Amino acid sequence: MTDMVKARNYDEDGFVKRAACICVNEDETQVLLVSSRRDSELWIVPGGGVEPNELPDMAAIREVREEAGVCGMLGRCLGVFEDTQGGHDDFLKTKNSERGHRTSVYVLVVKEEMEEWDESKVFGRKRKWFSMEEAVKQLAKHKPVQSSYVSLLLPDRDHTTTITHSPSSCQNTITPPPPLSTIIDHQVEMVRQMELGSEMENDIKEDDTAESDGEPSKSPGSSQEDLSNGIVAEDAAADT
Repeated sequence: MTDMVKARNYDEDGFVKRAACICVNEDETQVLLVSSRRDSELWIVPGGGVEPNELPDMAAIREVREEAGVCGMLGRCLGVFEDTQGGHDDFLKTKNSERGHRTSVYVLVVKEEMEEWDESKVFGRKRKWFSMEEAVKQLAKHKPVQSSYVSLLLPDRDHTTTITHSPSSCQNTITPPPPLSTIIDHQVEMVRQMELGSEMENDIKEDDTAESDGEPSKSPGSSQEDLSNGIVAEDAAADT
């Protein structure tokens, strides 16, 4: 389903919710871009609107299949990027009087390229592989926000000098499991706590056995004689 027939989905701040994938080869030296609907000589990162009740990562996978005709393995999320100018690659730009777009951007390693796909047949979309550097240059001509997040994959990029459109944390992403060493340390600590608990339980049983075999244990400074003397002394004081 294309953006032309989809209802726009907004977040709590009034931004249009979008998702996109930077489609790369295995070693992330090349990126796949698709031609613009408005101008087939311009190139864009495939992406589109997130449908109601759809997770951003699932929307990203769907959009690259529709726009670029590729499938693959979804990897890390680079962030959520704001474009306050609005306007995706379509002629709905005149309707973009909203605050703009927030796009969840993921990295997808391409595993399959279809010969034909939805938007190649409907809009004549083309796709083309570029080096990372060339893709950044191509996008900078008309999609500076997209250029900024593709540039995050450049191998020698200084991430401390970053981009004007700073990414925020991705939502609805899967938290990776803790390292194996952390899991092992946790299990060792659990075993140690269980052993300490068993030792304490045995000590309590031994104390109970000693009390049942002999005289009741006496707490320091509180013998029966002291207690009786205390009672007598209190009674005597009360009588006077």
